[in-house]
Amino acid sequence: MTTTPRTPEPSNSPPLQLSSDDPLLLLLACPLDKGPLHLLTPTPGAPDPLVPEQALYNPRLRRRYPVRDGVPHLLPAAGEQVGAEEHARLLRRIAP
Repeated sequence: MTTTPRTPEPSNSPPLQLSSDDPLLLLLACPLDKGPLHLLTPTPGAPDPLVPEQALYNPRLRRRYPVRDGVPHLLPAAGEQVGAEEHARLLRRIAP
C-alpha cells in the first residue's frame, strides 16, 4: 500500500522568533570569523527598513544573517554585506 505524502496545513500561529535571552544566542557564532553575533529584531509597531525580519549581525565584518521562522541561516553565502551608513545605524541600535 502506498501513501501520498501530506502537505502541511498552513498554520495560523505567528512565526517562531529568537528572543534576546535565548541561550542559543550564546552558542551561535559567525561562520566566517567565529565571533559573537547580535540579534536584530523589528521594532514592534514601527516597520524598520533596516530590519524587516529578525537577523543576526556581525559588526566586525559588517555582515547580516537572516533568521527565518526562528531558524538562523548561518551559511557564509546567506550573509549579506551592509554598507557604511547602514552599519553605523545598526551599531547605534545594538549599543547598550
